[in-house]
Amino acid sequence: MDFGDILKKWERQNEKKGEHPSAENDAVFLQKKNECDALLGNTFRGERRYRLLHKKPDALIDLHGLTRDEAWTALENFFENSRRQGLEKLLVVHGKGSHGGGNLRSGEAALRDLSRQFIETCSFAGESGYSSAREGGTGATWVILKE
Repeated sequence: MDFGDILKKWERQNEKKGEHPSAENDAVFLQKKNECDALLGNTFRGERRYRLLHKKPDALIDLHGLTRDEAWTALENFFENSRRQGLEKLLVVHGKGSHGGGNLRSGEAALRDLSRQFIETCSFAGESGYSSAREGGTGATWVILKE
């Protein structure tokens, strides 16, 4: 019997009883599911990753106009506070570093590089990448915080 069979059996039992899903039923279901998964050795990191990759960020920080030192301190505070609050996905807006004609504005390029360096050294920062065009494209980086 696999998990799909267990789920179907559970749903049929609740339909026969005329019960509607409730927090109590859900808690029992999740407990049974977790027990089954533990026996089968299933892990759901892949599910968490998939969910977080498609989730909008829980919070964002905009570094425009900050010096490198100010930005580093702001990132430290932002990440630490986000972790304490139990947030899962963050967005760091640092700018693209180029404006008109491909000229690089060193301040913004520095913030992009500084952001990348901070994310790589932060012990609880996990996977990261550039945002969608709607969220800033290469001018913003999303970060998934480790569990």
